[in-house]
Amino acid sequence: MSPKSHDTEQRLSEQINRLIESVGGDTGQLSGKLVREMIHTSVKLLRDGADNGELKLTSRSLKELRYALKVFRDYREARKIAIFGSARTPDDHPDYQAALAFSRNMAQRGWMAITGAGGGIMQAGHGGAGRASSFGVAIRLPFETTANEFIEGDPKLIVFRYFFTRKLVFVSQSHAVALFPGGFGTMDEGFETLTLIQTGKSPLIPVVMIDAPGADYWQRWDRFVRDELLANGMISEPDLSLYHVTDQISEAVAIVQRFYRIYHSQRFVRDHLVLRLNRRLTDAETGTLNEQFSDLVVKGSIEQCDAQPSEKSHLELPRIRFVSTRRDYGRLRQMIDCINGFDGA
Repeated sequence: MSPKSHDTEQRLSEQINRLIESVGGDTGQLSGKLVREMIHTSVKLLRDGADNGELKLTSRSLKELRYALKVFRDYREARKIAIFGSARTPDDHPDYQAALAFSRNMAQRGWMAITGAGGGIMQAGHGGAGRASSFGVAIRLPFETTANEFIEGDPKLIVFRYFFTRKLVFVSQSHAVALFPGGFGTMDEGFETLTLIQTGKSPLIPVVMIDAPGADYWQRWDRFVRDELLANGMISEPDLSLYHVTDQISEAVAIVQRFYRIYHSQRFVRDHLVLRLNRRLTDAETGTLNEQFSDLVVKGSIEQCDAQPSEKSHLELPRIRFVSTRRDYGRLRQMIDCINGFDGA
């Protein structure tokens, strides 16, 4: 960088810092630094010669995400489940009735439902949960412009222009995913969720695929996955642990609930994967994890710990940590299932 360019960058940085500080931000804190990066990146778009289409895409995406995160922020402590399925399912169909019963059961346990706000399974998800426990994450389409009666006009209804920002909000705000039979959109949402979890781009969450009692839509999907993807080496055996197929509402509810029985959440702290837990493990339980899941550890062992200095949330919860391979998330799901199966003896 030439001296002139360096001086220009320095002046720009100082101007951005003053702007941030003028609205109450602190450029010495991480939040202020991140906002500075966003502003700086926006300025770079002008320098890059971005055309109006590119600028509209970037601007509208950021605005959509900001608004959606603002809406969800007031409900950050509530667990939420994303419910996907066909918009074409009539309300007298067994799939609709299954979605209605499932979302009602989850709401009774304190969960909130997130759907695409349309008809069919989405309407059933909101109908079972009730308006107060529902979020609508809608997409603006030329042939589908209205929300279902349960979420229309609610401040928790968000309408997106772009599928990718909508998907990001679905995944980032959901603590579980339930899929009912559907078309291309349902397949897309299901596979995208599994891909993000399988690759570690999204934290592990329970994914349940629910048929109406006696139906086999997801069983046939599961056979395809096993006969084509697994048999041809395109996924590994533990990847099958990333989802569960059932035609029983009570089983689907239990699978989601059980996932958070002892396990609470996860995050990386440098090289360590830290799992926050709802109770401290016994020495014997930690020993079991080291015996059964040493393949997930690069070096050292799985050990109990308290909150790390860089952590800012859930500081009261006990933890385990280990230097992670950062792969084999199907095996990590099996480890979490093992933790949730401990009885504390």
